[in-house]
Amino acid sequence: MRAKKYILSMAMVYMAYFTHGIQAIILSQNKVNFFTQWGYTDEVAGAAAVSLAITATGFGKFLTVWLGGEISDKIGRKKMAVAGGILYIVCFAGLLFSTNFTVACVCAFLAGVATSGFWDASLYPAVQEAVEPRYAGSALIGIKAFVSVSGIIYPLMAVHFSNSGNWHINVWIPLVMSVVCVVLAVIAPFAYDDDMKETVKTADGETKNAAQAEIDAAKASMLVKPNGWVNFITMFYGFLCMFIMYGAQQYTKAFGMTNCGLTEMQAAGMTSIYTVGSIIAVVFWAIMMGKLKWNPLKVVLIDSIFTAVALAIVLLVKNVGVIYVAIALLGFFAAGGALQTGLGVRQLMCPGPKGRNTGIYYTWMGLASCFLPYIVSAMTKSIGETSAIYTMMGLLLAASVIATVMMFYLIGQHKKIFGKSALLK
Repeated sequence: MRAKKYILSMAMVYMAYFTHGIQAIILSQNKVNFFTQWGYTDEVAGAAAVSLAITATGFGKFLTVWLGGEISDKIGRKKMAVAGGILYIVCFAGLLFSTNFTVACVCAFLAGVATSGFWDASLYPAVQEAVEPRYAGSALIGIKAFVSVSGIIYPLMAVHFSNSGNWHINVWIPLVMSVVCVVLAVIAPFAYDDDMKETVKTADGETKNAAQAEIDAAKASMLVKPNGWVNFITMFYGFLCMFIMYGAQQYTKAFGMTNCGLTEMQAAGMTSIYTVGSIIAVVFWAIMMGKLKWNPLKVVLIDSIFTAVALAIVLLVKNVGVIYVAIALLGFFAAGGALQTGLGVRQLMCPGPKGRNTGIYYTWMGLASCFLPYIVSAMTKSIGETSAIYTMMGLLLAASVIATVMMFYLIGQHKKIFGKSALLK
């Protein structure tokens, strides 16, 4: 079994994304501690500064992931995995000792570069390549599982150490984990690096490396070439999905405190409930895609529809208990692997080098990571945090409706391209 040979590289990938799950929310979950360390005394100004620092992370992702994907296809996954881990160490060390907003922004930018320019560009392809093709979708969702687990644990841990006066431990933990990731990346074999050295003979007698032969076979299975709209939608979905997931991930706690009247610990619990929903979804979708062989496009359509329903409930229903349930559903459908499954849709309908496709897809994701915190920061300054967070949730609902419409279009195109409906399996 292919996975057994590359079990160590898979362990490195999942460890890396457990660490990334912390990095993704470290600024928002330690908001007051960070802006106090940067010298802010006004809470509104401090909150806006944290949102801008989060924006810097998005810029790092957006500017580097496409290039990172191209480089990953050229030099292999191992070197990119090691470099990303080293940059994570630099990022967390910088945040730990930063005393001003500028240094923090630089560190946040480097975190974005490390996350997408190095890790996303190499590790998403790596985990697909480490298993048999039919299990690639489940392997991708496994990444989300580890991001989700860290998302459950970290918010509560962050509040605990902050309340005990030891909030710097919240930064030391992912710093140490980054060191472990580097060690694993150095010693682990990676499937793509091995495949680049292996050559195969095609039916027409041409010699190709194994990676290119797989791409050619995928293209040969298509009845017609995908049109420009298919190409665009499979990219743009990355923007919409990240816009929704990032918004819910970063601002669920703030929504609970500003719009639901919850205490900090109760609001942190909302983030954990959101993450619990995502973990349950990871197990469910892994079964649907791995054992029952559900088409990833079918999964993304279901995710988009019910994400819209969950967000509508959050916005329209004022009962706290109902909101908790809706947040759990939002975690299930918006953060339970939709982002990773969307990449599977991209690879299915526009087959190409996995590093390149990941780079293209995550460039759009990076754009969302830049855009959302920026507009939240601007709205916070103009209309106040309470109204800004509520308006942001409304934008997430609009994004989920657009995603649903796009998936119905891809369902129709799938039948033209492959001669069968994506809804059958």
